[in-house]
Amino acid sequence: MIYSNLLRWLSISIGVCVFFFAAVLTPCQIISAHAVRANEASSQPRAIVIGFVGGFIAHDNPVHSEVQLAARLRKEYPTGVDVVTFESYRGEKAQREIQKLLDTNHDGTLTAQEKQNARIIIYGHSWGASQSVYLARALEKDGIPVLLTLQVDSISRPGSDDTTIPANVAQAANFYQSDGLLRGHHDIRAADPARTRIIGNFRFDYETSSLKCSEYPWYDRIFVKPHTQIECDPNIWAQVESLIRVNLPQVTPGRPAQ
Repeated sequence: MIYSNLLRWLSISIGVCVFFFAAVLTPCQIISAHAVRANEASSQPRAIVIGFVGGFIAHDNPVHSEVQLAARLRKEYPTGVDVVTFESYRGEKAQREIQKLLDTNHDGTLTAQEKQNARIIIYGHSWGASQSVYLARALEKDGIPVLLTLQVDSISRPGSDDTTIPANVAQAANFYQSDGLLRGHHDIRAADPARTRIIGNFRFDYETSSLKCSEYPWYDRIFVKPHTQIECDPNIWAQVESLIRVNLPQVTPGRPAQ
């Protein structure tokens, strides 16, 4: 009887202990699991979208489609995506910004992993379009891959090549028109077709277009009218934006991108 009672007491005690530890440890385990998932989500590489305006335009001039596109992306992707615009002659500044954003451990040096985690998209118009290629080429020297470059009526600087897409770029697209004093290059090609996919060279004609671009300076609308029209054409930028969004995190309505 004594042994029977002792065994019964031990069974009850063990059961209570098991229940107690299960009740205490399970929430900790749940919290730990959530913390791991949160850390995994926060450690996902952020996407970087770099936009270049054309000519000597200010990087934040809201009249221009490049700046408007950046504003839309920032609004829809408040987290998980860094969107920055630069003047067409600020390629080195853009390169430094990318290096800073990729340096996730903030030690001042990019590791091989930080470089390979890069998810970079570069777009621009006119001189800004050619700067997209120049920046991609500079990043190639740094060993940094680029997801996508997008050129809208690309105008190269003297002695520079903006038609050969470097091998560190996964995909590239070119939008151009062939009228007026300033005409975009009509043919981009891959330095290494095995590594870079040219989405296409897309020609647009504004000879009979009704686009007014009324917010643009009068001299642009008169002297380089087609070059200005392709920049203010919402159809062009809808296509550019669509190609960018394909490479960004999926957005759930009501929730920010991760």
